Amino acid sequence: MRVSLGYGRSTLDVEVPDKNLKAILLPEEVEGVADEDAEIRRALLNPIGTKRLAEIAEGKRNAVIIVSDITRPVPSAKLLPPLLDELEEGGLGEEEITIVFALGSHRKHTEEEKRELVGDGIFERVRCIDHDLNDCIPVGRTSAGTPVEIFRPVAEADLIVCTGAIEVHYFAGYTGGLKAILPGVSSMRTIEENHRMLLREDARAGRIDGPIRRDIDEAGKMLGVDFILNVILNSKKEIVKVVGGDPVKAHREGVKVVDRMFKVPAQVSDIVIASAGGFPKDLNLYQAHKALENAGNAVKDGGTLILIAECRESFAHSEFEQWITEADVPGKLLERLRREFRIGGHKAASLARLLERFDVLLVSEMDEEDVKRAFMVPVSSVEEALRLALERHGENASITVIPYSGSTLPVVGE
Repeated sequence: MRVSLGYGRSTLDVEVPDKNLKAILLPEEVEGVADEDAEIRRALLNPIGTKRLAEIAEGKRNAVIIVSDITRPVPSAKLLPPLLDELEEGGLGEEEITIVFALGSHRKHTEEEKRELVGDGIFERVRCIDHDLNDCIPVGRTSAGTPVEIFRPVAEADLIVCTGAIEVHYFAGYTGGLKAILPGVSSMRTIEENHRMLLREDARAGRIDGPIRRDIDEAGKMLGVDFILNVILNSKKEIVKVVGGDPVKAHREGVKVVDRMFKVPAQVSDIVIASAGGFPKDLNLYQAHKALENAGNAVKDGGTLILIAECRESFAHSEFEQWITEADVPGKLLERLRREFRIGGHKAASLARLLERFDVLLVSEMDEEDVKRAFMVPVSSVEEALRLALERHGENASITVIPYSGSTLPVVGE
């Protein structure tokens, strides 16, 4: 069978022998809504668990709208016009609103990237700024002991709105909701203390009550976030559903939709061919790693995972690259993380944990030596990777294909 797999802004095709093909794991393909603007406005007019945003905005002096960065497939440019209309109805003009890009620990945006994310008109009219890790102020401490330090313009705002997309996340359980706050607009100290809990067994994909998500929600409540507007997208990045309202209650309604769409029953295979899903999920190895985490559920111990991810920005995170470069075997990364937790190092150690279970062949634009430094095997094509994997596992090896591994969660044994 011929399968097309996302690769950057294009696709790569691979022919998988029918006798070997065990499954193609696809999300439930729900059609996008016919009128995306109407669906966004419906969510704003019918909020879950709270008043309309226009009512909340009454009497407020200013507002911040937190939007996702360039690594996330969130259609922020579609969400913002209805949001601005709703805030205007509540008495807040565009000059009283700031749009904040939730970078977390990611790199800053270029001016063109900011413009692309919010749209030309809004970029010209509304103040748009990147989160700054070095300009955060304390607002409290969670019950888990995480010091909550938030980007000053957000912490000092009268009204806080979080936007985003909901999908499974390998240690926070799910994206979306108050994840726009932590890690989105938090200090490095806050992010590291929260992410430190990823070493716990119950910090895993598809779990809504895990320790990291509980900590995230507690931090957001402490800050006093007023409203969220989150989308659920299908594999074509079309809007399937929009939820708005209370930061926790609305998020949980969105999670129900994600579970129906993206949790897929699976059996383990000798070989798994997984695409991160194309841009922006394969922008760099730091982001594409999430696809590895999901796809890893479907690989037999001692098996092979073929990852299709363009990674045009290579590692894209200096700490991530440094940790990988300084280790001579994957196991040392795990040992180091237990001694000294660092953002970037956490992802290197997570990668190492996977590499102790199975081999990874990477089809990408990364330099071959960089791929080898990351303890993976660089290959120039999907065909070459499949040939190498079949040579290792035999002509009767079982193969599973996951075209959208960045958002699809194989669920084995349930």
